[in-house]
Amino acid sequence: MARIKNIELPNNKHVNIGLTAIYGIGRPLANTICANTNVDPDKKVKDLTEEEVASLRKEIDTLTVEGDLRREVQMNIKEKMEINSYEGTRHKKGLPVRGQRTSRNARTRKGKGKVVANKKK
Repeated sequence: MARIKNIELPNNKHVNIGLTAIYGIGRPLANTICANTNVDPDKKVKDLTEEEVASLRKEIDTLTVEGDLRREVQMNIKEKMEINSYEGTRHKKGLPVRGQRTSRNARTRKGKGKVVANKKK
């Protein structure tokens, strides 16, 4: 059972897929980490030796992942909100930030749809 950055890697997955359980590591970066540490990416996590886990841990320690990355992202968002940039105001209002339309979708950011009462004639 491999534990890196206080995250349990899934045992029955390949190493390059299992590393993506760590926040901030995607498929391309996982493949790069495997190449740098000479770990076979097609090997299952449960079959890793202690030396391989140690080399993966050492390689990942050089990256900004998990809590540090989450904190950095939140600080960036907070800074945009403080300087009242366009993105910051969209974050404050709970609207889509990156130019998506709001007339048709965007329920995930805006919340549940609001019912508008019928107007009297």
